[in-house]
Amino acid sequence: MSGKEKNVGLFVTCLVDLFRPSVAFAAVKLMSEAGCSICVPERQTCCGQPAFNSGDMDDSRAMAKMVIEEFEHFDYVVAPSGSCAAMIVKHYAELFEDDPDWQKRAIDLSHKTYELLTFLSDILGVKKVDAVLNSKVTYHDSCSGLRELGIKSQPRNLLHAVEGVEIVEGEKAERCCGFGGTFCLKYSDISTRITDDKCDDIVKTGADLVLGGDLGCLMNIAGRMTRRGETVEVRHIAEVLAGMTDDLAPISQGGK
Repeated sequence: MSGKEKNVGLFVTCLVDLFRPSVAFAAVKLMSEAGCSICVPERQTCCGQPAFNSGDMDDSRAMAKMVIEEFEHFDYVVAPSGSCAAMIVKHYAELFEDDPDWQKRAIDLSHKTYELLTFLSDILGVKKVDAVLNSKVTYHDSCSGLRELGIKSQPRNLLHAVEGVEIVEGEKAERCCGFGGTFCLKYSDISTRITDDKCDDIVKTGADLVLGGDLGCLMNIAGRMTRRGETVEVRHIAEVLAGMTDDLAPISQGGK
């Protein structure tokens, strides 16, 4: 990376904050090593996606305004989640169709907001990471990251930089995991069937570890794997790239 130091605001996300803070620490480590100055605004909260998906536009707009106010002064905004990044990039402008001033601010923010893996690969040009993991891994492509933001090659390119990793692709790597935010609560039977199909595909690869970039998907997969008695471990890819796996239990073993 060349030029002046990049001033980055880290959007931690609700799930990372509440269930897996290590993902945020991994993101900070990776971006700092690539020459970025990182700030984590204390007033940040939910991106508003659950409310948006449930049709609660008033609450979604209120949360979006807080995010915009907290992050619009940074050079870049980075989230370790394709779904949260996609909410900001693709949907914030929709919330303010009747408010030109706020819509402009939303659009301006969307132009400098990135999912972590895309930011590392496409913007910072990261080619090397200081990590070793002697393991066979498979990667789950989350729906929002893949379909809304085009995240596909970036995680795999970064994983190739991890010494000892062998990547095996699942036949259904691009299939939904069944989480879908509130979908798994509203349609639990359908969600479980989709998750079982995903777990079957993961187990079929013979991988020791399944990785992904969205904690919601990973927690959903980990929970089902645990209930099925599977031994495949589940981790966020940022933890692997940051070389933090020796100090952290996988998500499938208590989420610590």
